[in-house]
Amino acid sequence: MRSVMGRLGALAIMATFIVACSNTGTASAGPKGTVNIAVNPWVGYTADAAVVAHVLREKMGYQVNLKDLKEDVSWQGFESGEVDVILEDWGHPELEKLYVEDKKVAMNAGETGNVGIIGWYVPKWMADENPDIVDATSLNKYADLFQTSESGDKGQFLGTDPSYVQYDEALVKNLGLDFEVNFTGSENATVEAIKQAVAQKKPLLFYWWDPHWLNSQVELARVALPAYTAGCDADLEKVACDYPETPLIKFISTKFNTSGGDAATMIKKFAWTNADQNAVADLITNQGMTPEQAGKKWVDEHEAVWKAWLP
Repeated sequence: MRSVMGRLGALAIMATFIVACSNTGTASAGPKGTVNIAVNPWVGYTADAAVVAHVLREKMGYQVNLKDLKEDVSWQGFESGEVDVILEDWGHPELEKLYVEDKKVAMNAGETGNVGIIGWYVPKWMADENPDIVDATSLNKYADLFQTSESGDKGQFLGTDPSYVQYDEALVKNLGLDFEVNFTGSENATVEAIKQAVAQKKPLLFYWWDPHWLNSQVELARVALPAYTAGCDADLEKVACDYPETPLIKFISTKFNTSGGDAATMIKKFAWTNADQNAVADLITNQGMTPEQAGKKWVDEHEAVWKAWLP
């Protein structure tokens, strides 16, 4: 009997050793906690969230809730407790003042490594045919080229989602431009309009940004608005200058900062490049992958990058 028990004990120890070895480098058993990440409505942000969520779940053992929310609603979630993390903020000084300075429910968690560039653009073929069209002071000269049924007797300026960081209507008014701002309502709709304008040589003046995967597929020309200077966009009713280049920022709730443990540390250390984000966004948009599949593929191929984010 003692001999049989001895053999069973040895087998149990061996089995434990094998299981322990097989789990090396994977998430620990059972979730360590839950991380609530807001996902704002553009594919670059979806790419951020896909990669961060994969690392938190599969490499660190956390449960992750991804919540599709508009930007302003995401900030409200810091106060209600429904949001722990905003991964990509393009600049909302009024929301920062309210939730960071006044209510103290959120805090800056550092830069993502991405640099956001918002501006006005036309397809490059338009700039090739009319070189001065990329100077905002010349736009009225070409307003009739941009007329649509929606803009009437004015040129159309195509905005995207009015909840994005934008002040296009104020710019049109304050620069005295003979244009009407019409919003597509979504990133996807703007992408389709740009593709059509490039492929069919249809005139289009529009709001656009980088990082974005589309920029590697079509040629665009940026319109020179009056140069940005510090504070020129402080009054959105009077603004008459270009958009600034914006290092993109992460924000987390102050509660998550103190209770989030390794997850909070990882979020604060998360940083990658415009090229990284565009690669994941391209997998989601053009290669038929789900965000989860795209996040896993990028993580599998960039171990040295994401391991630097770990505590």
